[in-house]
Amino acid sequence: MNPSVISALAAMGGAVIGGLTSIVAQWMTQRLRVRAKQLAQHKRRRIKLYNEFIEEASKLFVDALVHDTPNPSAMVGLYTIISRMRILSSAAVIECAEKVGDVIAETYLAPKITPDGLRENLKGRTFHSFDYLRDFSKACRAERGTDLPQHI
Repeated sequence: MNPSVISALAAMGGAVIGGLTSIVAQWMTQRLRVRAKQLAQHKRRRIKLYNEFIEEASKLFVDALVHDTPNPSAMVGLYTIISRMRILSSAAVIECAEKVGDVIAETYLAPKITPDGLRENLKGRTFHSFDYLRDFSKACRAERGTDLPQHI
């Protein structure tokens, strides 16, 4: 075979390999960017959802402290948020959120506390149900560093 043909084929082969390498590298870079964007968006959605839950649970807990009967529409709102968490959150976060709902329901049924009794309980730290969001917050913090499931 003619040496100039071999040289030309080698040059074309190198150009093709170089071009394919560049295309594959760009594709992989773009895929990583999309993945990072999905992760950031997923985390923002979870944080927003957790903030909504904490706000709703706090309002309901205060309502439960002063009223004997639950507000069904407000309780439905809380459980709606928990249901939305089932799509985005870990099992640990969902379990803790459900426990918060249980604490709120139990608080509605519990004897009401007077303002003086409340002050005493808070000073003595004997009224542990005020710490009803602690486990939920811990679970959210633990989940904060996790990635999306592999299928996304």
